Amino acid sequence: MKVILIKDVKGSGKAGDVLNVADGYARNFLLARGFAVEATAKNINDLAGKKASEQHRLEVAKSEAEAAAKKLSGKSVTVKAKAGQGGKLFGSVTAATVSELIQAQYGENIDKKKIVLASDIKAYGDYGVEIKMTQGISAKMTVKVIPEE
Repeated sequence: MKVILIKDVKGSGKAGDVLNVADGYARNFLLARGFAVEATAKNINDLAGKKASEQHRLEVAKSEAEAAAKKLSGKSVTVKAKAGQGGKLFGSVTAATVSELIQAQYGENIDKKKIVLASDIKAYGDYGVEIKMTQGISAKMTVKVIPEE
């Protein structure tokens, strides 16, 4: 029996795969537990439509990420922070702080998980930051930490 997997099934395949499996396995396990649907012409067309829409969504997201990377690449954000003796900051500048600054200064909504810092910034100075937008697309920025007056 031909089936289309709806969910990943260990040992059988991933969601979206069209498989030819034994009738009993299909009826008693895959279809009964909602892991698959029968591969009728309508279901195969629906699967093709879903794959096409997913591919389009990925292409749109990639083009948006490229535009954002081009806009942010080589730019800098400035953080004003208080520090104690010797220039050591009270607290630190984290990826979340950098994300908020990018939103405020450039209008780009970047998730803090995509911002790569070598470590939290705990002193005044200039620091390089990499923003990994999506697979293969990244931008490098500078974070300038200056004294708050």
